[in-house]
Amino acid sequence: MSDEAVSYEVRGPAAWLTIQRPDRRNALNDAVVEGLIERLQRAADSEDVRCVVLTGAGDRAFCAGADLASTMTPQEGHVEQHHRRGRIGDLLLAIVLHPKPVLARVNGVALAGGFGLMVACDLVVAASDTEVGTPEVNLGLWPFMISAVLRRNVPRKVAMEMMLTGRRYSASEAERWGMVNRVVPRAELDRAVEDLVQTLASKSPLALRLGKESFARSEGMGLEESLAYLHAMLSLDLQSEDVAEGVSAFLEKRAPRWKGR
Repeated sequence: MSDEAVSYEVRGPAAWLTIQRPDRRNALNDAVVEGLIERLQRAADSEDVRCVVLTGAGDRAFCAGADLASTMTPQEGHVEQHHRRGRIGDLLLAIVLHPKPVLARVNGVALAGGFGLMVACDLVVAASDTEVGTPEVNLGLWPFMISAVLRRNVPRKVAMEMMLTGRRYSASEAERWGMVNRVVPRAELDRAVEDLVQTLASKSPLALRLGKESFARSEGMGLEESLAYLHAMLSLDLQSEDVAEGVSAFLEKRAPRWKGR
């Protein structure tokens, strides 16, 4: 089932993960969540993949959140329902802790859980006519799970306004508040994504992995604990072959030849 819900395609140095439910605005159901988790792991295990692009099929939606038709009519018991809902948390962690940069290509609305997926990504490129938001409150719900990534990526007052009012934000507003890195005309979306993919692919894969890991894991630490941990990570990085190659390439005025170790 997940094969049908999420496609996996390697384009140059990037693995493209595409939610294939355009008729449902790429809404999240069990197949999509499991498919994304599986394919994120596949990208992590592939030596040929340097970064991941996450997007939705069609031009209406990146992901419009949970598929309410399937969410509100579960077939299992309450304990099973609880554990199944927790898989969205596993998916968010799989993005945040992924060893390679994950880039969101926002080609349409990113709402509710879909907005959470977008915010969890390391970098976001959005078409200028897209909108984002957390409309759960309009249904008597609260974006409990995705608030864990919202509070780490969105200013507190902005996040609270989004969650309390349910209003949608334009792509330009999202860029203003740091939810999106780049906003481009829709016709230029793929070129902007490809430019960023090529930039990421030109960097040391080891430096990106260690850097992303340290950034995520030090986020919840106190200052002293964080500095001690980052000190250790610096020493680890300095022992790598990629640092030696990077310094040599800089001094010799040539492009580095990364080994990823």
